[in-house]
Amino acid sequence: MTDTVSDLEMRRKKLLFRGSHRGTKENDILMGRFMDKHLATLTAEQLDTFEALINEVPDADFFKWATGKEPAPEQYDTDVLRMIRALSNA
Repeated sequence: MTDTVSDLEMRRKKLLFRGSHRGTKENDILMGRFMDKHLATLTAEQLDTFEALINEVPDADFFKWATGKEPAPEQYDTDVLRMIRALSNA
């Protein structure tokens, strides 16, 4: 299935809201930095990966992985998480 530009833009808007309302201020900041820098240019596959991080990963685990305090399980150790981690260490 191919996403049209409007479909991708709608997904980005939904993810922008959900990513900035994670439940903890620390994760909101990490997600916010990432979304400010990368959200507009993510591919459909990367949006899928980002959405999985938002929907499937508990806040405490996300924070540990995003800050490099603990390694992420293989299924979540993706280019998207590495982009988030790079910004958290900047």
